[in-house]
Amino acid sequence: MQYSKVTPEHISIFQSIIGKDHVFYDEENIKHYAHDETEDLKFPPEVILKPRTAEEISEILKVCNKENIPVTPRGAGTGLSGGALPVYGGVILAMERFNSIIAIDERNLQATVEPGVINQVFQEAVIAKGLFYPPDPASKGSCFLGGNLAENAGGPKAVKYGVTKDYVLNLEVVLPTGEIIWTGANVLKNATGYNLTQLIVGSEGTLGIITKIIFRLIPYPTQTLLMLVPFFSAEKACEAVSAVFRAGITPSAMEFMERDAIDWVLKFVEVNIEIKENIKAHLLIEVDGNDLDVLMKDCEKISEVMYGFECDEILFAETAAQKENLWKMRRRVAEAVRSHAVYKEEDTVVPRAELAVLLKGVKEIGTKYGFRSVCYGHAGDGNMHVNIIKENLSDEDWNTKLPLGIREIFELCVKLGGTLSGEHGIGWVQKNYMDIAFNEKQLDLMKGIKTLFDPNHILNPGKIFV
Repeated sequence: MQYSKVTPEHISIFQSIIGKDHVFYDEENIKHYAHDETEDLKFPPEVILKPRTAEEISEILKVCNKENIPVTPRGAGTGLSGGALPVYGGVILAMERFNSIIAIDERNLQATVEPGVINQVFQEAVIAKGLFYPPDPASKGSCFLGGNLAENAGGPKAVKYGVTKDYVLNLEVVLPTGEIIWTGANVLKNATGYNLTQLIVGSEGTLGIITKIIFRLIPYPTQTLLMLVPFFSAEKACEAVSAVFRAGITPSAMEFMERDAIDWVLKFVEVNIEIKENIKAHLLIEVDGNDLDVLMKDCEKISEVMYGFECDEILFAETAAQKENLWKMRRRVAEAVRSHAVYKEEDTVVPRAELAVLLKGVKEIGTKYGFRSVCYGHAGDGNMHVNIIKENLSDEDWNTKLPLGIREIFELCVKLGGTLSGEHGIGWVQKNYMDIAFNEKQLDLMKGIKTLFDPNHILNPGKIFV
């Protein structure tokens, strides 16, 4: 794809639209916005723009569409699939000034929010009013809601409450050609035309720029119980997952961590927990609600199920501090691996009952191609993150043989009824594998939608499709 370079004349136009104080092209900013959290990839933009209104974004996109300048929308830069990488240079459209919680409607259990609001900030604001927004990615303390929508983020609570898309009612969106639209209505039921709202959610910033979000909210559950279940076999831990649901219980979170994942995080953060030598994996299981007696009975039933899969003694978190400690161990795994190794993270997902087969297959593929993997993730959803560690692999094997191993992992996922990504998206790094999940007709339909929204392909080019 051939795009135009940003010229001094373009920069002057951008400055007239949003003000000189919000246009950046110095070396420090170029370096900062050249990467997100995806491996060690770097693609420098030519200019960074920080607009504040939908109208400003509209004017910027009209210029870029006319002049054939690529535009990459960016939230907090916490993505893991390269979605915010400006692979063709051009403009980074940074959404950090869109950081207002406009309204929390307690009568209708809704909120109107801008996309630059941090996930945890929003969660805490609605909890203060007795309400709940469940999607909680591991990066919830820094990631933006707009980025969560772009990737249809999930997190631990998705097993009971669903993912981002399940809470989005309506969106204000600026199209690549500059028009500003609303995608739906602020209602719980809507059978009026095509569902543009859900088309935008998960589109990875390729169809439009989200400038306002209408979320639905639910009442906040006041009680939680948390247990850590150690297993002598990682595959047995995976087998135990679907058994809990077959027993009639839906936990609010159900997380898997194999032994290597825990060992990595214990080197990285101080977590007050002792792991026996013969323990190979853990499940972290949470139940929530408003009746503590009911939750205790749920935990008793879960414990019965767990002991049927040869687990060791189950640890119950008795205090808020213990709960925080256990969640810190789970949430910091990716960060621990990232800080100590060259790695690639694959966001695999299969039906939850196939999790043990997936884990076994990943390890066998690793043996075949000579790589070690660290596996953990949202077991209740069948969503396993596979961190592949470079270690002693040569650069040649890392760059040529490893992609063949990754392809086999994704082929296994699809064979088991799963797909390529549960919550991280396709972005830049997974697009070469899309043919595994979709045939030519399916891909043509998606590309046609992209062209309809973005006829000149200026918005987040190079993502999802080869």
